[in-house]
Amino acid sequence: MQISLIRRLSLAAAVMLATAGCSAYYEYQAKDMVERQMDAMVFVEGGEFMMGNPGGWSVRSDTLPAHRVVLDDFHIQKYEVTQGDFELFQAVTSYENSHPFYDKKRDERPERFESELPAAASWEDAMAFCQWLGDQSGEPVTLPTEAQWEYAARAGGRMIRYATENGEAQEEVTMAAGPTFHARDGRPFNEMLPNPPGTFPPNAIGLYDMSGNVAEWVRDYYREDYYSQSPVNNPEGPERRLRAGFEGDTYTVHVLRGGDYQDFIGNTTVTRREGVTTLGSRRTGFRCGY
Repeated sequence: MQISLIRRLSLAAAVMLATAGCSAYYEYQAKDMVERQMDAMVFVEGGEFMMGNPGGWSVRSDTLPAHRVVLDDFHIQKYEVTQGDFELFQAVTSYENSHPFYDKKRDERPERFESELPAAASWEDAMAFCQWLGDQSGEPVTLPTEAQWEYAARAGGRMIRYATENGEAQEEVTMAAGPTFHARDGRPFNEMLPNPPGTFPPNAIGLYDMSGNVAEWVRDYYREDYYSQSPVNNPEGPERRLRAGFEGDTYTVHVLRGGDYQDFIGNTTVTRREGVTTLGSRRTGFRCGY
């Protein structure tokens, strides 16, 4: 009886030590990851630019009108956050994904959730990661605003159509090709994958993959007509939120920018915007800023 009790106590102690060791390992990895994420922040000098479609850059009416915007200085990450880093954040914080079908989607396409690919995140997941990064670093980290995102993609508001080193779209040279006859690299359209962040050269201020890898969440709520009402100085999107239904529930609609790996190149311009429920999909990702 006494021996059995001792064995049970020893086993419990071993489990506690193993758990503590695992926790310490994740915390060590997380500290390194926070430093790496913050080292990847690029300083962007603020300025004035004409935000939106100047004509012929998009067929979407929500990219009009082009309008004057003035931004303060800010920081934005070079790379999209990876699935591996997002899962490390989950392990350290016990954060649970906000998408009700996240596990199902992961089981259906496990290759999309490989650690080196952009994190397949909802808007809430992206915000949670960025805010945690801010708590750990002491900086006011969050998602970039839509205006900050476009200004950065355009390398400081330049009149360029794509977020590439020369402002041009060259398939498999400056950016990945979109689907050609519903295939890329021999992979059927519905089996396509994004590239690991940093696969192609950065734009002129050192930012990668802002045209066509994953569509990136920004902080703003979405309204189709917002550009006709946007303030000049540091716009942060509309105050009123649109809501849309999904599987019997209602979710807020936020802005995605940059197009994604299933888009044709013409849909991955620096002015491309889309309103999507916060749940997102396997085509969505994010980068942080402050």
